[in-house]
Amino acid sequence: MNLYVLLKMVPDTVEELNVAADGKSLDTEFLRFKVSDPDEHALEQALILKEKHGGTVTVVALEAPEVDEVLFTALAKGADRALKITTDQTRLGAFAAAQVYAAFFKAGPGQITPETLILAGSQAIDDLEGELAAYLAETLGLPYLGVVCNVARANGKLIVLKEFAGGLRGQFEIGLPAVLGVQSAEKPPRYVPVAKVRAVMKSAKIETVEVGVSEPAVRLQLERLYKPEVAGRAQMLEGTPEEIAEKIVEVLAKQGIL
Repeated sequence: MNLYVLLKMVPDTVEELNVAADGKSLDTEFLRFKVSDPDEHALEQALILKEKHGGTVTVVALEAPEVDEVLFTALAKGADRALKITTDQTRLGAFAAAQVYAAFFKAGPGQITPETLILAGSQAIDDLEGELAAYLAETLGLPYLGVVCNVARANGKLIVLKEFAGGLRGQFEIGLPAVLGVQSAEKPPRYVPVAKVRAVMKSAKIETVEVGVSEPAVRLQLERLYKPEVAGRAQMLEGTPEEIAEKIVEVLAKQGIL
């Protein structure tokens, strides 16, 4: 199989996020970036498929802060090739990023073959609808399934398990080539020691790729970012269940709800 995994860098929400002076972006002075969690699962699922059915795993990412470390880590985990597209990811939405990746697959080193499977995270903290993989599949004219939690191969077809709301799951059969939005791999993402990553940094390389989309079209214009404002504080009610019930009634009555 010809497996491609699209990796996206997102702000690490462990750090406090602040709005930059332009009011339209995040302040990156102290901001740390990490690979999106669903993308880590997409990589793990690709590695599992490679181990079971053979083939190659290529990780692809757009230019972004700290992306090199993520690509080297993917190589240390077992990916065969790492490619970095020179287009800056930090200013692109899902639709624009999909255009860049589409150009990569149409004319770049990622040309589609009958054995190609493209995996991306089903969502990210700035793409909760998981639009990237869906946009890419539509642009490339390939079948797509999202919110995937397991992928197997049998008789030349993919057997894909998809999650639905309410804890439901559905099993689908899909042919190659295809695009999948992965929610979770069948196993947790593997751990790789830092020493192994450093060794890979010395022995392997990240290939740089330019694509023919200088200014991707933007569907959504961001006008302003705001930090959440504190509107009030919680009121803690103490006492017996009967006393608490009376206090709740009093609060609701004061608010005009009762």
